[in-house]
Formats: sequence, C-alpha cells, structure tokens
Amino acid sequence: MTTALTLEDLPDAIGRRLGPSSWHPITQDDIDVYADLTGDDNPIHVDAEAAAASPYGGRIAHGMLTLSMVVRPLREIYRVSGAGMGIVYGYNRIRFPQAVRAGARIRVAGEVADVTEVAGGYQATLSLTFEVEDATKPAVVAELVLRHYR
Repeated sequence: MTTALTLEDLPDAIGRRLGPSSWHPITQDDIDVYADLTGDDNPIHVDAEAAAASPYGGRIAHGMLTLSMVVRPLREIYRVSGAGMGIVYGYNRIRFPQAVRAGARIRVAGEVADVTEVAGGYQATLSLTFEVEDATKPAVVAELVLRHYR
C-alpha cells in the first residue's frame, strides 16, 4: 500500500502509517557481493561451515546490508510528488534486533514520525521497521531522515 503525498501535504502527514511493503529476499549472492564491496568478510556472512557452527546456525546478512535494502520497499510504501529532488539526510537511530539468514525475506513498514520545514523544502523523519518473514523480532528498527526539496 503506497502512501502518496505531495510535497505540500508532508506537514500534515505526521502519524501516517506506511506499508507494509511486499516481501524481498536477501540472497547469499547479495551477501557475497556486499562482502566483496565493503571488505566485510566475517565468516558468519560468507563461510558456510563457520557460520553453521555459530549461534546463528548458518550464514547471515550484514546488518548494514539489510539497512541498505530499504530503497526498493520504501519506494513501494512512500512517495512524495512535487519535489524537485529528494535525499537521504541520515539516520537518527538504528538497531539490529534480529539477524537475517541468507535467503530470508524482509519487508518494511513504519510511519511518518516528524516533518519540519527546511530551506527549500521539508525534512521528514520516518520510523521504520524491517520485518523478517516468520520471525518474532524485527531485523532493523531505524529512524530515516529524508529531505524533499522544491
């Protein structure tokens, strides 16, 4: 379910629920590519034998990889029209309560927590939860700060 807003509607969107998005897998190939790009080759991510002997019982996605997977599901649940440009301004808080096993599927849901006016547009803070299919705890809980400029 997409929450479609215009730039001028943003101040009135505080408290608006977002999503959930559809489910998206995080594959072992995604994990391996991320490990190659970042140099984070911790065995719990890339070594099947070592990961099987870990408390996770198998290879898991990097927390930062999971966080970076926000774009596709967020585009499904949050759209702002009338903006000339939008950027990720940062994060206020990030936690990784649950590991994501290779091949697991995640989805994103949340709400518009805050909107403030900035020069040339608005800053929106989205409280997001990355759910893991069939898990009791979320993979990521984060406050994403976006800026939408005219």
